[in-house]
Amino acid sequence: MAGNQEVTKVGDLPEVCLAHAIALTSPRDACRCAAVSPAFRAAADSDHVWRRFLLQGPAVTNKSTASKDAYLRLCDTGAVLVDGEGNAMRMWLDKASGAKCYMLSARALSLPWDDGEFRDVAQLVECTSLDIYGRLPVAELTPATCYAAYLVYGLADGHRGLSFPDQETTVALASGRVGAGASRHAVCLHPDEAEARKFRAVSRGTGAEETRPPRLREDGWSEMEMGQLRTPGDGGEQETAVAGEEEVVVSFEVLGWYSKRGLIVEGVEFRPVY
Repeated sequence: MAGNQEVTKVGDLPEVCLAHAIALTSPRDACRCAAVSPAFRAAADSDHVWRRFLLQGPAVTNKSTASKDAYLRLCDTGAVLVDGEGNAMRMWLDKASGAKCYMLSARALSLPWDDGEFRDVAQLVECTSLDIYGRLPVAELTPATCYAAYLVYGLADGHRGLSFPDQETTVALASGRVGAGASRHAVCLHPDEAEARKFRAVSRGTGAEETRPPRLREDGWSEMEMGQLRTPGDGGEQETAVAGEEEVVVSFEVLGWYSKRGLIVEGVEFRPVY
């Protein structure tokens, strides 16, 4: 009779079945599953689950020995990768989603000022025309994911010309520098209302858009959101081929031709947004 039949609960399933189901979720969900019961914890912590999360990331670890510990190491410390031109960039994983994050170092960016200092970071000594460009192949990023690009920078003592409200950023998918349809955003590296008022009479301006302010990070650097975009999804071979040829192109420009100095550039970060 139905009343005498044994009821099979989800926790009674073999560990391999639970692990396969959990591997179809996200790292955040896997950690939540581990708190359900001992059976779920064993499945959620299994190498099968975390190997799948790592397979979605870059080939910087031995997938045959992939584990939760290896995943967490990539989240916490990341890895340094070198492109075909010898430029280093740091890669790490977003702990919650497993999406790939990148930091293009200052040496990997186009910094067309003549008078500067270059060590691990780039410091602007003096220039009149200031623009910064960076490129990252779309294939390096996690598909079907919304990303934001951030200029990571600091200011040296005696900085000048970085408070005027005539600064713009763009982020776009393109095969060239910046696509014609790229949206532009008004930003300001070092908001200073007193200096801005003096400059309004001669500024070309950036339109009516409200100027984005920077954010001071816990590591002491400041970051400015340059813009957002969504990477192409898994839409079949044709979309994959197109995405493989595209790049994410970011730019920061100051429109006015006046003396500028004291900008210290660490790089540009690409991180997922929710």
